[in-house]
Amino acid sequence: MKTRDTKGPLSEINVIPLVDVMLVLLIVFMITAPMMQHGLGIDIPNVTARALPAKDEPQILNVTKDQRLILNEKKIEFRDLKQAVQFLFANREKKEIYLRADKDVPYGFVVRCMGTIREAGVDKVNIVTKPLDRNE
Repeated sequence: MKTRDTKGPLSEINVIPLVDVMLVLLIVFMITAPMMQHGLGIDIPNVTARALPAKDEPQILNVTKDQRLILNEKKIEFRDLKQAVQFLFANREKKEIYLRADKDVPYGFVVRCMGTIREAGVDKVNIVTKPLDRNE
């Protein structure tokens, strides 16, 4: 019976630590993935109009119930809105933004946001709504 020479290099890969790490990562992703799907709690108004077809990557300004502004997932102050929008559309040919405001935000604040966006040089301001349920 021949025994293995232990003086030579080991040519086998030990995959057990790799499997352990992968299982831990799998569990972490399984726990965190549902948390990433909730997004912002903005209750947008219902309307009867059809949804507009999207062509490019949309630029979205969210207005929360407490009048905080979030431009493409980045929180900004109202005083910085014009400059942020100008910077966002500086090298873009198509200047179109979607305004997603909570239905409880005062109308005057939404109009001020729209005016500031127009001052920044954006041609089209689209207001995001959700379809009206016919059973209501």
